[in-house]
Amino acid sequence: MRRTALAALCLVAVTGAGLTGCQSGEDTASAGSEPSSEQTKHAKENKEPFAGLSGGEITERAVAATTGAPSLRFTGEIPDEESGGTLRLDLALDKKGDCAGTLGMGDEGEVELVKTGDTLYAKYDEAFLRAQSEGEPQADVDAVVEMLAGTWTKMSAAGADAEDVAGFCDLDEVLGGAKDGSSDATRGQATTLDGTEALTLTEQDGEDRYTFYVATEGEPYLLRLESTSAADSGSVTFTDFGKPVPAEKPEGEILDLDALG
Repeated sequence: MRRTALAALCLVAVTGAGLTGCQSGEDTASAGSEPSSEQTKHAKENKEPFAGLSGGEITERAVAATTGAPSLRFTGEIPDEESGGTLRLDLALDKKGDCAGTLGMGDEGEVELVKTGDTLYAKYDEAFLRAQSEGEPQADVDAVVEMLAGTWTKMSAAGADAEDVAGFCDLDEVLGGAKDGSSDATRGQATTLDGTEALTLTEQDGEDRYTFYVATEGEPYLLRLESTSAADSGSVTFTDFGKPVPAEKPEGEILDLDALG
């Protein structure tokens, strides 16, 4: 499994569509043309969200706010270019590198993850282990399943075996690519997403279409990103901005994979 699957949506759908503007709110406000006094007055009278701002300017503010969040949770289903399957993610992570949640590949099981400090804890189910061991001798696969399935394991997060999975826990790496490019997003309709007031924006790139939902109350966080790209279709929902990540060492017996060599 590779974290490039997340890039396929968050970095291809975001930067591929051209989202950018990871400046501070004050800098972004001056990045585009200033709305006229008449535009601002009309917008305020009608309580229009993001008064006088273009879709591109709103998108810039949303990306700046989201990439600047100290922590968040993302859930979604994303195509994995290596396997051709669909990666299921539900992870809370922060800028310290801590994370907690699950990763799964289609109907091929899942792994529960916790990363705290320099240690990565993982608990694999049988379906996941067998899918990831495809092509290996049956006796070896059975032995791995017998030893690991349903058991918490630990290893150094800096080790080669942990690199791909630990990459999902790096918030700057996950969202860093959103700082490149420019946006031609078009404003859409106001809506409500899971109880949060939001504005929809869309962007077209050939036959690929991207839809973004941006919070209109409080910080202009990116709440949801949807891609109907033929190559990178999928969606990610962002929640729990600024909330502590429940990354705690699992209780009970833990198998030290580094010690096993």
